[in-house]
Amino acid sequence: MEFKKGERREQVILFPESLEEYVEENSTVRVIDAYVNSNNLSDHGFNRWQPNETGRPPYDPKDILKLYIYGYLNRIRSSRRLETESKRNVEVMWLLGKLSPDHKTIARFRSDNPEALKNMFRDFVKMCAKFELYGKELASIDGSKFKAVNSKKRNFTQGIVKDRLERLDKKINEYFKELDENDRKEDDIDKTKTKEDIKKIIEELKERKITYQKHAEELKGNGETQKSLTDPESRLMPSNGKMDVCYNVQTAVDAKNKLIIGFEVTNHTNDMNQITPMAEQIKDVLEVETIAITGDKGYASVSDIAAAIQIGVDPHIAGTDYDICIPSQEDKSGEITNQTNGKCVYLKDRNIVLCPMGNILYPNSYNRKNSAALFYNLTACRNCACRCSTRKKGQMHQVTMHESAFSKTFSDKDLSVKQIHIKPDSKIYKQRKSIAEHPFGTVKNSMDGRYCLTKGKRKVTGEFALLFMAYNLKRVINILGSKKILQLMNR
Repeated sequence: MEFKKGERREQVILFPESLEEYVEENSTVRVIDAYVNSNNLSDHGFNRWQPNETGRPPYDPKDILKLYIYGYLNRIRSSRRLETESKRNVEVMWLLGKLSPDHKTIARFRSDNPEALKNMFRDFVKMCAKFELYGKELASIDGSKFKAVNSKKRNFTQGIVKDRLERLDKKINEYFKELDENDRKEDDIDKTKTKEDIKKIIEELKERKITYQKHAEELKGNGETQKSLTDPESRLMPSNGKMDVCYNVQTAVDAKNKLIIGFEVTNHTNDMNQITPMAEQIKDVLEVETIAITGDKGYASVSDIAAAIQIGVDPHIAGTDYDICIPSQEDKSGEITNQTNGKCVYLKDRNIVLCPMGNILYPNSYNRKNSAALFYNLTACRNCACRCSTRKKGQMHQVTMHESAFSKTFSDKDLSVKQIHIKPDSKIYKQRKSIAEHPFGTVKNSMDGRYCLTKGKRKVTGEFALLFMAYNLKRVINILGSKKILQLMNR
């Protein structure tokens, strides 16, 4: 028997008269086309949403947006690859009407419209909320590191700069010694380097030293701990068990269908103080007054949790099983630190100390010689972002008649605070991994989203708006199907 054989390449083939016949009724591109066409891009802030009166006609931004959404949905993120797909992919030909934009035009669209792309992401979330795809009861927040367009060699910390300067000084001194030894020699027969070669090397080392000194001065002047040269806003941080130059992307995911509610691109090396900003996004997008939020112990900041409670969040954060104090009346500034003017306060009625960050310090020992009680709370200080004490055991205070650390002795009536106990509900917290980790796993492994293609927080935000919008679209299609989505959008 012979193998199966295809048609001869010279065989004339009669293609259908329209591209419509090549695209199935339940194809993803039909959903992309219908969704983008239903939006007025001027409302979201896109550039060049209206054609010019004179000159060469530009591409419709709707067409470029459709191309990007299709590309991110199918692991095609590069502008050059998107240009190639527009010339050979039948679905893209149908989507763009056989247009083939240049890769520079495609890349420029993403770089010029980061805020508009995030607005489109929010619009898609609100549309899904209308379809009742969000439960609006429980959300999980988490952060993950995504590699930035900056190598480790192009990132400098204060320690690295100091080490490089010391090594350069050592090398310069070695070459000066070698220069002195060459001067003592009468002939140049055995020399590996001439006097001119050594002088040239020394000058190059001095130039490098000046560069590192500028880095050191800049770090000292702006108070930063590190500097990246290619992408100045990226930072060196732990990622997957190693150190790499990344962005820390925060997401809030709804528990019902694992759909992303909101996200924020940060260059913080940890997740501290991110509960309240993410909670504000959740409440704004989903239009809810209260919601339960769960997260890992990286979010266990007392001041952040206190601020989140004040705006209607029910936090279930790992590593939180202690009492905190929050203002009984909502503070307009949202700052928990203002309640004690930066000093510790002794509440006589309850015999406790309230630290500037809202932690409760309990009496633990009594010194008879000084007639002083010692107040501290080891658990609260370990999980506090303030780090106001250098002691290993955390913040400690003695209450005496002459204690200058206290502004004065307060009673409950004098200071308007209330004490609450925070502890994560195990049933809620156990859902965290299955909610928060799901999108990151899909985005990184199935959608080739482990790394950034753009530079700067602003442009990277636009890039992740496309990535997370494509993820949400993929989830919605898996849940409802393309036909159902088109029916809902046409209502």
